[in-house]
Amino acid sequence: MHVTSTTSSKTPYHHGDLRRAILRAALDVIAADGPSALSLRDLARRAGVSHAAPAHHFKDRTGLLTAIAAEGFELLAAAIREASDLRDAGVRYVCFARKHPAHFQVMFTRELLREHDVELTTARALSASALQDAVSGAASRESATDTDPEDRLARIAAWSLAHGFATLLLSHNLDNLMGDEDPEEVLRALPMMLLPRTS
Repeated sequence: MHVTSTTSSKTPYHHGDLRRAILRAALDVIAADGPSALSLRDLARRAGVSHAAPAHHFKDRTGLLTAIAAEGFELLAAAIREASDLRDAGVRYVCFARKHPAHFQVMFTRELLREHDVELTTARALSASALQDAVSGAASRESATDTDPEDRLARIAAWSLAHGFATLLLSHNLDNLMGDEDPEEVLRALPMMLLPRTS
């Protein structure tokens, strides 16, 4: 008797790795066309599974985008933790944005996300803690906190510089200004340009 296999040869993922396959497909779509182009039905088609399969893992489009953001913050936290100093943390922030542009697009677009998702809030806290530690290390303070005005302003300044540079870089707004210069080297030089010049 002929038995028909239920496993399609077109299925682009290994058994048990459907969630990763959907995330990967979603990141490809976002990188190419932005978050607004994301559709669970289209992702199911790309993964070669039923249209209900993505909903099983993420419930809905917001759940999928929230998972992407959470993963992004975890990757960002890991990158910043490896920094040798605050300037290096900024460079690693920009490197993260360049390496993971789809994550970067989603992470800071709060209206796309389920704000109180535990995985997301935990990952955000990890990245915030990594940035705080980098700032505290630069200021040689062992017990800097969110309530320390100087520490809070230093975090805002550091984050604004790195995030603003990354955003301008990814949107190609710096192309004419930078030419062939290495973005990492440009970013490393920026803090010195902002310091008051002495006569």
